[in-house]
Amino acid sequence: MVLSSLSMHWINDLPGVLSQINSVLKPDSPFIGAMLGGDTLFELRTSLQLAEQERRGGISPHVSPLADVRDVGGLMGKAGFQMLTVDVEDIVVDYPDTFALMQDLQAMGRTRALHGNEDGSIPATFRVIHMIGWKEGGSQPKPLARGSGQVNLKDILEQK
Repeated sequence: MVLSSLSMHWINDLPGVLSQINSVLKPDSPFIGAMLGGDTLFELRTSLQLAEQERRGGISPHVSPLADVRDVGGLMGKAGFQMLTVDVEDIVVDYPDTFALMQDLQAMGRTRALHGNEDGSIPATFRVIHMIGWKEGGSQPKPLARGSGQVNLKDILEQK
């Protein structure tokens, strides 16, 4: 088993790392990971873009690019993982002031400011992408053929 907890967003070659992870796994073993992605710190990006547009008449990136959840599933499939599960969790943290936010961002290696809420708190959204993929193995269950289901999902949903 290989575990990765909130560190893969720093990797420049995500497809290569996922392939390497798959190559070191034993057959029918899982890779379980979580990484920041997508709209993480969108408040920060928006604030920086607005301030830079106002002051300099244009914008430039100040936050590292992050993988989108749709891309992660495709990358894992290309790396050879089977039985993929990819999910997203948005965690919004309200900081009492900019200094508290900056202290946390600095501890995470990120250092910029952003707009606050009406109550004076500063929001920061962290989009966590959770992923599970299995290395192919002989005892691994295989999906049934398309159209072989005996129960219609529509019928189940109408019963509620």
